[in-house]
Amino acid sequence: MAMPEERVPLIAHIVYSLGTGGLENGLIHLINRIPPDRYRHAVVCLTESGPFAQRIVRPGVEVISLGGGQGHDFRLYWKLWRVLRSLGPTIVHTRNLATLEAQIPAFFLPGVKTIHGVHGRDIFDLEGRNRRYNLLRKMLRPLVGRYITVSRDLRDWLIRAIGVPPGKVVQIYNGVDHERFAPGPVPARLAPAGFLPEGALVIGTVGRLAGVKDQASLLEAFQRLVSRHPAPLRLVIAGDGPLRPSLEAQARKLGIASQVWITGDRDDVPEILRLFDLFALPSLGEGISNTILEAMASGLPIVATRVGGNPELVTEGENGLLVPSGDPAALAAALARLLGDPALRVAMGKAGRQRIETTFSWNRAVAGYLAVYDRVLGGRPLPASEAGENSV
Repeated sequence: MAMPEERVPLIAHIVYSLGTGGLENGLIHLINRIPPDRYRHAVVCLTESGPFAQRIVRPGVEVISLGGGQGHDFRLYWKLWRVLRSLGPTIVHTRNLATLEAQIPAFFLPGVKTIHGVHGRDIFDLEGRNRRYNLLRKMLRPLVGRYITVSRDLRDWLIRAIGVPPGKVVQIYNGVDHERFAPGPVPARLAPAGFLPEGALVIGTVGRLAGVKDQASLLEAFQRLVSRHPAPLRLVIAGDGPLRPSLEAQARKLGIASQVWITGDRDDVPEILRLFDLFALPSLGEGISNTILEAMASGLPIVATRVGGNPELVTEGENGLLVPSGDPAALAAALARLLGDPALRVAMGKAGRQRIETTFSWNRAVAGYLAVYDRVLGGRPLPASEAGENSV
């Protein structure tokens, strides 16, 4: 017999906003895929909602925007406490440093269990060494009932640098929809007219156009390649963001503007990925990269920077190559190696796709989150087998 809806436990997910990003993408998949008779959901945005709110297809999910701005406004947390008291959640799940202080009003709600998700470090502290940020994390550590990280790298850092007991940290990899993201034919006329000449090889990346993603280094690396490679080369940068004007200006300055397509935000990323011959991710920092997972699912070889959780997804020489961050010369050399070896590209693409099929499914990720939620509500500690990685 199904539990009446009002008795199904409610999770209040607290995020900075519901803009475009990997954290937001994971949250939407989680909400849409958790069985409705197990948990209900509400999303509280400390600032404003965003385009990802439209991707919530599960009925009855309330999205609340508190309208906060940058910086500390303690009135915001009073407002948050009142919202949470009205919602009556069973679990409050905050995500990343921007929402960590929301653990304070959650602490004053009787009987509410708390979880904090770590999806990446702050953009101004990619290595997690900022003393002020880490002091805040340590001060609020006793309020957090359980931590969830998206990579082993982040789990190890929480234990080592923040002093979180290992038994309170669970690592759960994101999943990927490997039916939607899969090798396949490229739709006709997807690229602009005349952009792809016969025999062109396409290097591509997907992501927000922001400093941490360092598409500027990819443009420099591409410029080093275009005059040396026998086949025509093209670069596709799928995404939008505050750095788009400067990246377009950089492409013009480098003399490669006609060979670069910056697409803006797209809702056909699976089809865009099928244009690529290889995928590049030049980020300065990552938690776990959804775009690498999607590119692997699409059967693409990967060239990525050796930062954050990237080495957990890209095995050197097996499904891709790893390079130092902020090094356009090293990035160009790795790209040239794959551009010049079609057989290696195919082998790496197949290896990546196989790993997605066996390891990175959303069913597996959702099961991991459900196990954490159930144990938190039951007041039971995580067994040793679950306190570490849940995926590989």
